[in-house]
Amino acid sequence: MEVINTIGRRKTSVARLYMTPGNGEIVVNKRPLETYFPFEILRTVVKQPLAIAEALESYDIKVTVDGGGFKGQAEAIRLAVARALVEVDAEVRPALKKEGFLTRDPRMVERKKYGRRKARRRFQFSKR
Repeated sequence: MEVINTIGRRKTSVARLYMTPGNGEIVVNKRPLETYFPFEILRTVVKQPLAIAEALESYDIKVTVDGGGFKGQAEAIRLAVARALVEVDAEVRPALKKEGFLTRDPRMVERKKYGRRKARRRFQFSKR
């Protein structure tokens, strides 16, 4: 099997993923998953599709991710991992789809409007 290449996005984060058969090593931006994501919950988010497909120790994953914050990056990687697993084995698709891991979350930050302090927040009103 050759290298599988997928992309995942969330908010302003973009994750490019390269998956090869291996022993479960995950590298994010040339750093191990454990050092890149300091919080256990984010590491769990990244590994969710692998746990459902029962492939935690089957593939080596190398990810380049940029933009956004920790959570957006973790969820972008999750989408990329899920897409790569479906490319390898189409039988895991229904299970991943049921959990919502194949759906791109469309929510983005609303832009700031002129005459406002933020997107919807108005400036403080002064009667006098």
